Amino acid sequence: MKKVVIKTQDELALMRESGRLLAKVFAYLDPHVKAGVTTMQINNLVERYIVDELQARPSSKGQYDYPYVLNASVNEVVCHGFPNEKCVLKEGDIVNIDITLEKNGFLADSSKMYMIGTVSPLATRLVNKTQEALWHAINMVKPGVRLGDIGNAIANFAHQQGYSVVKEYCGHGIGQEMHEGPDVLHYGKKNTGLVLKEGMTFTIEPMINQGTAKIKTKPDGWTVVTRDKKLSAQWEHTLAVTSAGVEVLTLREEEQHFLNRLS
Repeated sequence: MKKVVIKTQDELALMRESGRLLAKVFAYLDPHVKAGVTTMQINNLVERYIVDELQARPSSKGQYDYPYVLNASVNEVVCHGFPNEKCVLKEGDIVNIDITLEKNGFLADSSKMYMIGTVSPLATRLVNKTQEALWHAINMVKPGVRLGDIGNAIANFAHQQGYSVVKEYCGHGIGQEMHEGPDVLHYGKKNTGLVLKEGMTFTIEPMINQGTAKIKTKPDGWTVVTRDKKLSAQWEHTLAVTSAGVEVLTLREEEQHFLNRLS
C-alpha cells in the first residue's frame, strides 16, 4: 500500500500555489475548447501555457511513459483519452480535460467537463450530476471522516440519479508524487476505510456512466471507454484536509458557489 504523506504547512503552501496555477490553466483554456478544435490542439496550447507562461512542468507527460500533457476524454471515453489531431470536437460533444501540473516540486491534479455548443439534455444532466457528486463528496471531507463514508455517498448519489460508478479507477494521494496513498474509492461501506487527518492531500475524481459500469481499454493501452458506448463524465479536484474541514487547492473561479455551500 502506498504511503500516506502528511503535509506540513510549508508543503501545503507550495501545493496551494500549484493548485492556483492549475486553475489558471483551465481559465486560459476555457475559450479554446469549442467545436472545430482538435484535442491535440488543446494539448499543445496547454503545454505551451504551462511551460512558457507559468514556468511550471506538465507532469503527466512522461509519467508512466504517457506521451502527452493531458487526457482528453470525449463522450463514451471514460478516462485517459489520447489527444489526437484527428479528433475534432463537434457540437453536442462532452469532453473531460484532465491536467496535472508541478511547480516547486509539488503537484496538483484536476479535471473539468466541457459541453461543446448545444448538448442534449441527457448529456447535460450527466455532466451536471457528476459535478454534484464530486462536490457532495468534497462537502464531507474533514478530520475524523472515513474514506468508506465518502465513497458510499458518491455511489449512492450516482445510483439515485440512475447512473453507475466506474470502480476500476479512483482518487489518490498527491504531493511530491503523482500517486501517493491513500486510494480514494468512489464507492464503499460506511464506517470503513482510512480515517482522515489534518495535512492529508488527495484527489476525488468520480467517473460516472450513463449506462452500465462496464468498461474496456482500447488497443493503445491507455484509452478507457464504456462497453455499451454510452456517455461517461468525470470531474476532479485536489484537496487538503484542514483542521476546519477541507481546502480545495485547485478551485476554479466559476465554482465559488459550490465552495460557499461549505461555509
